[in-house]
Amino acid sequence: MTVPSASGPAPLVTLDEVRRSTRAITDNIERVIEGKPAAVQLAVIVLLAEGHLLIEDVPGVGKTKLAKALARSIDCSVRRLQFTPDLLPSDVTGVSVYNQETRDFEFKPGAVFANLVVGDEINRASPKTQSALLECMEERQVTVDGETHFLESPFMVVATQNPIEMEGTYPLPEAQRDRFTARLSMGYPDPDAEVAMLADQAGGDPLDTLRPVSTAREVRALIAAVRAVHVSPEVRRYAVDLVNATRNSPELRLGASPRSTLQLLRTAKAASTLDGREYVLPDDLQRLARPVLAHRVIPTAEAQIGRRTADSIINDIVRRLPIPRHEQHATAGSNAWVNPV
Repeated sequence: MTVPSASGPAPLVTLDEVRRSTRAITDNIERVIEGKPAAVQLAVIVLLAEGHLLIEDVPGVGKTKLAKALARSIDCSVRRLQFTPDLLPSDVTGVSVYNQETRDFEFKPGAVFANLVVGDEINRASPKTQSALLECMEERQVTVDGETHFLESPFMVVATQNPIEMEGTYPLPEAQRDRFTARLSMGYPDPDAEVAMLADQAGGDPLDTLRPVSTAREVRALIAAVRAVHVSPEVRRYAVDLVNATRNSPELRLGASPRSTLQLLRTAKAASTLDGREYVLPDDLQRLARPVLAHRVIPTAEAQIGRRTADSIINDIVRRLPIPRHEQHATAGSNAWVNPV
């Protein structure tokens, strides 16, 4: 199977090639991001799952640096947007400008016309500007003045926001948060990683020396390989049961959407390839449930009073929900998954 594009079809790749390519990308990012292998791996998983990433944490922990390191590790078009209250929707999507020479309107593409879009402090832009991202994040296209313009693959939005300093910000509405495949928090580095960071950055910013280790065409091939990963009916049912449990939880007043079920399965397929498998296990869904689902649900007032967070509620759902039993191997080519219980 090949993926057509303006720059030629994506080559067919083997599972070993997928692992080598993703390992090269993660190793490159970890040259800049010290002591956060889980965060780096999740960013790569979201890229291969054709999703978008929301990085939410306190200032100074490397949110923007992770986004930049991912962008610089791939030889593709990259645009950065600093979201501010005066940013206009046309700055994001583009605008039609009248050309006096041709006496016609010409479309001037906005910042989203890139393979990787880095949006810094997305919650500082007005709701009108935030909504300019809705169509492109879901449909990979932009409609301006009634004309539709398609975005080239791969297309990924990596947005950051600070959940502490909320003055002068516009919280993301649920429709916008639901467009993000996963949310991660960087957290503070451990002391050893922070000491290593001081040594590595004593002579300058390591981002300045970071070079691409992959291309947009190679990433398209990796995405095609992820799409081909086998998912058994039992695992599909387990994904639906996980998401449905959020809708029936008495601690949540808003459960996860059907879109989240699809993205949970896509990220699980990407995670399985990073582990060297061509099939998805229930374990893949379990470890991705919190980053994929927690930002989409809203705890009830009673749960919040009891200091229950969306993360803790999702973790409890994962622990309580029975893992599907699979008596016979579900083969996909020469591979089969075995239930771990």
